[in-house]
Amino acid sequence: MSRLVSPPIEQFDRLRTPLTEGEKKVFSIFNEGLNENWEIYVQPHLNNLRPDFVLLNPNVGVAVFEVKDWDLEAMEYLLERSKQGIPHLFGKRNGKKFRLENPVDKLILYKQEIHDLYCPRLMTSTGIACISTGLIFPEAPREQVTTLLRESLEFNSLTQWTQYSPVSGRDEVNEANLKLIFPESARTSSRIMNPDLAKDLRNWLYEPEFSAEQRQPLRLDKRQEEIAFTRTQSGYRRVKGPAGSGKSIVLAARAAQLLNEGKDVLVISFNITLLNYLKDLAVRWPVARNSVRSDVTWLNFHQWCKRICVQAGAQHLYKALWREHFSSNEEMDEVQIQDADETLAEKLPKMVSDVIERHSDLLSHYDAILVDEGQDLRPSWWNVLRKLRRPDGEMLLVSDTSQDIYETARSWTDEAMLGCGFRGEWFRFEGSYRLPKALLPLLKRFANAFLPDDLRVSPEEVEQSDFLEKVEEPCKLRWVQTSDVNALNIVLEEILNLAPSADPNPLPIPDITFLCGSTKFAIGIIRELEERNIHVIHTFNPSDYKDARKRKVHFYKGDARIKVTTLHSFKGMETRALVIFLSKMSSSDPALAYTGMSRLKRSKDGSYLTVVCSNPRFYEFGKSWPEYESK
Repeated sequence: MSRLVSPPIEQFDRLRTPLTEGEKKVFSIFNEGLNENWEIYVQPHLNNLRPDFVLLNPNVGVAVFEVKDWDLEAMEYLLERSKQGIPHLFGKRNGKKFRLENPVDKLILYKQEIHDLYCPRLMTSTGIACISTGLIFPEAPREQVTTLLRESLEFNSLTQWTQYSPVSGRDEVNEANLKLIFPESARTSSRIMNPDLAKDLRNWLYEPEFSAEQRQPLRLDKRQEEIAFTRTQSGYRRVKGPAGSGKSIVLAARAAQLLNEGKDVLVISFNITLLNYLKDLAVRWPVARNSVRSDVTWLNFHQWCKRICVQAGAQHLYKALWREHFSSNEEMDEVQIQDADETLAEKLPKMVSDVIERHSDLLSHYDAILVDEGQDLRPSWWNVLRKLRRPDGEMLLVSDTSQDIYETARSWTDEAMLGCGFRGEWFRFEGSYRLPKALLPLLKRFANAFLPDDLRVSPEEVEQSDFLEKVEEPCKLRWVQTSDVNALNIVLEEILNLAPSADPNPLPIPDITFLCGSTKFAIGIIRELEERNIHVIHTFNPSDYKDARKRKVHFYKGDARIKVTTLHSFKGMETRALVIFLSKMSSSDPALAYTGMSRLKRSKDGSYLTVVCSNPRFYEFGKSWPEYESK
């Protein structure tokens, strides 16, 4: 039997937050001294808490450790009580005192949340007894640490239970004294802990797939490499392909490749949330600079328009146009922009075009302009972007007309394409590498039944090529038909059941995403999750457009929380665990439903898609799913 270590030991040198020297020593002590039944989790996400180590033995218990490489001689440390009598830790250097994070408080938080949230079946009066905590200072004597933190340890009653909350210092670490560092390690059984409880906790501890992916370089097939490494003679290229065919991947790779060649690159999307995903892809390109996130210009189209006006000193024109159409609201989301006034689709690019003509010398020009989800833009927008392409520069447009959720794809007629610099046929990707095989026939059936013939680009199964890891694809596809009246409780139940029902591998909680078409419904789900102390990253604030936009800017897959956003905002992104709500009203558009379902990605650890639907239009389609239930 080999020990479970997450992330794997061989990837420690590529962790986003590298292990300190002290943490490396502590890991060696655990890995070499513990019975192999003990699982070791390094920097687990744990609902965004991120302790240094969590140890789990399905037959014994759980232990959480904080490791502090503090040199207590480097400055003055002191503990002071607040007016309420709570001990707080401070540092003092050059006569200035500042607040420090108290590691004792963190241990208490970890222990309480594990008991109350992550292992709900432990919520008994004796359940907390199988949860140990430990504090380790590899660079300071134990006596000095306990003297500094004594009041805090006493305040939290930890001095009475040193067996379950040990404090260790330099000598214990240097001697690899596991008995003192972790006294409970000698225990072989518990009347409280069992494998079912351990399974509850693993979903919070196991490394999310996204974190592991970020350490892996992008890999392309021969046809995708053609986009990443070459350009056309004219500099213009358009790529069309179904969901999962690698369009965004090759665009991100091309951006990183051009930056490495010293080129100025602009990447444009319509959705704000897509940009962080593209950045995360770009940094995985083998020759990507460390600065690819900052040195490539990543903007959504309307933010780019605003930047042009500000650079040219014409921001008054931009503000006046927005006031004309949206009263005093300067920041709107993508759906509101498209729905509010069709004339804006032409007025805004015309205004920006005029600004560029008058002030071109004041503006940034680019060697390459790359546009993702091109079906969301209009030809007039593309032609405005063309004005800032340098001579002999290039432009790339990638598109999937099946995901025409803004009904703009039909504006890209053959005649319009000729006026946009394109010649010849589309460069096409045919197959889907990302989508699980079990989902492909269902998506194809949905597309044939509900999407227009002239816009349909159905994903086809392709053989797993040598450039991708060949994996089995456990995939759970579930459809729940319900009514709008019951929907919120049903959706909440499906989200909460997703990780516990995962089999055989754990489903990390941060890998779960919920999508719907209604802001009000999404806020209801967020409220219910947060009432259960489950942390959520989302994109909603209906009363403050600027705050909602900030949330979109900071929304990214690598966050350590459950993701909640709209079907619109998640377009172009992907996840291995997805719950979607298709309501009778807000998600009735087949293109939007198709786009949402196509966000699922294959995974060697299993992929999960649950659709909760109150729309009778999709009822018969839902009944054809592998797992169907009417609630």
